[in-house]
Amino acid sequence: MSRIGRLPIPVFSGVKISLDSGILKVTGPKGSLEHMLRPGISVEVTNENIIVKRTDENRKTRALHGLTRTLIANLIIGVTKGFERILDISGVGYRAEVKGNVLTLTLGYSHSINFTLPPSITATVDKQNRIIVEGCDKQKVGDAAAKIRAFRPVEPYKAKGIRFAEEKVRRKVGKTGAK
Repeated sequence: MSRIGRLPIPVFSGVKISLDSGILKVTGPKGSLEHMLRPGISVEVTNENIIVKRTDENRKTRALHGLTRTLIANLIIGVTKGFERILDISGVGYRAEVKGNVLTLTLGYSHSINFTLPPSITATVDKQNRIIVEGCDKQKVGDAAAKIRAFRPVEPYKAKGIRFAEEKVRRKVGKTGAK
């Protein structure tokens, strides 16, 4: 039995869960998300817990057991607390600003970059060099943050560019003068 898959998922107050023909829909104060269950995986919903079970012992079903439990737990956390990724911008003249759902980045190119945020994802900018990407869907938040980071990844010599707040940059030594 999967150690992760057999753990019950606590359901917080204010969260509504409905199961209809293999689609689990979770609704909470931050929004609504849904997850399609794979064949071989069943879900038992009670008032305070969700239990994920598997109907057979195939290798694929065993592999999906813990994954399904984690995905459903992320749905519940997303609709109650939400998820966020923090990006730091470092470099002279590098900055960001948000207008509506468009993030404008100035990253040392000859033009500024306009990134339209996906629906249900919001971004805020602190002091023009810290971007906070927030939303209820963990996958969409991470995807949007990765796309923003890809505009100017951190280079190892001067550590200029966009990086995740928890990311460590390995610095390299530049060329030395010939003597």
